[in-house]
Amino acid sequence: MSQHRDAALLAAKPWQNLPAAGPFRLCCIERTDETHDVVTFRFEAAGEPVRFSYKPGQFITLLLEIGGEPHSRAYTLSSSPSRPYSISITVKRVEGGKVSNYLIDSLRPGHALDAMGPSGSFNLVDIPADRYLFLSAGCGITPMFSMSRWLTDTRVGADIAFVHSAKSVDDLIFAPRLESMANNHSGFRLGYVIEQGNYPDWPYATALPGRLTLSGLDSLVSDWRERTLYVCGPEAYMAGVEAMVRDAGFAMSRFHKESFGKQGTPVKSSGQGFMLKVGDKLHPLGESGVLLEGIEALKLPIIAACRSGVCGACKCQVLEGDVERLSEMTLTEEDKANGMVLACSARALSHISLKL
Repeated sequence: MSQHRDAALLAAKPWQNLPAAGPFRLCCIERTDETHDVVTFRFEAAGEPVRFSYKPGQFITLLLEIGGEPHSRAYTLSSSPSRPYSISITVKRVEGGKVSNYLIDSLRPGHALDAMGPSGSFNLVDIPADRYLFLSAGCGITPMFSMSRWLTDTRVGADIAFVHSAKSVDDLIFAPRLESMANNHSGFRLGYVIEQGNYPDWPYATALPGRLTLSGLDSLVSDWRERTLYVCGPEAYMAGVEAMVRDAGFAMSRFHKESFGKQGTPVKSSGQGFMLKVGDKLHPLGESGVLLEGIEALKLPIIAACRSGVCGACKCQVLEGDVERLSEMTLTEEDKANGMVLACSARALSHISLKL
């Protein structure tokens, strides 16, 4: 049986998919507890084996049904395309997080689901470099881990500095595997910044207490100003790092962050009182005026994966009316000229007629 499986894998066709091409089916083959509230899920293609191809740092969008209602969420691939027969996502339990908590509570090996992708411009192909500095916090480690695995698998002597921030030692994701990279690759430098607790018997790389500071970065990566920076983590963390390195005189053309945008739902908005029309259906927009809220209230089919104007899955066309685009990250100039918007990040300034 295993011989047939090996032969099928070696004969597997390359997997290529674009969001417009429709969903693909994945089967969960493994789940691994990374920390007390973080789980990695590993998938293979359902049916015939395929060789997965994507850019290190990209994400996929899971399409789920929870309680009889469709949900979609984007998750960065924590796996590397250098190991192409499976893909992985790493999910953190979040208070009130419907999809993330559902996955952690319910998804087991043998279960199947649909996905779209891959997507995302925060990756090593679209942002090339010669010398790397990965700065991450929390689950922002996932694209950095994928990038690191790719570089250590495919390049001899890749020059990588990796500094991860976490609340405590118990919150460190991928620590043993990152330590293995550091031990086995001379060009890989690893450091941690740990906010809480004591760690006198620290078994891994160099660690500093508190939060990331300029002096701390200088001590962990003395040549950081000569590197290309990739930053991912909570918005406050990324904003703080960006301000810190800018104030230090860093060349910001070499600063790149995985931005998840803002949904733009102010307390007061001119959206109140406007109507949304989709086909022959009408619905009043709420106080925020965000188009996605009206579309979902009408229970119309739309994929809203990131819900923050990054993935582009909820692109639709405004036929009549005026909107404020809170994000244009995946829209081309032609898209904008044709009235295309991202429903999760478009706010009505008048009555709106929309085409999905």
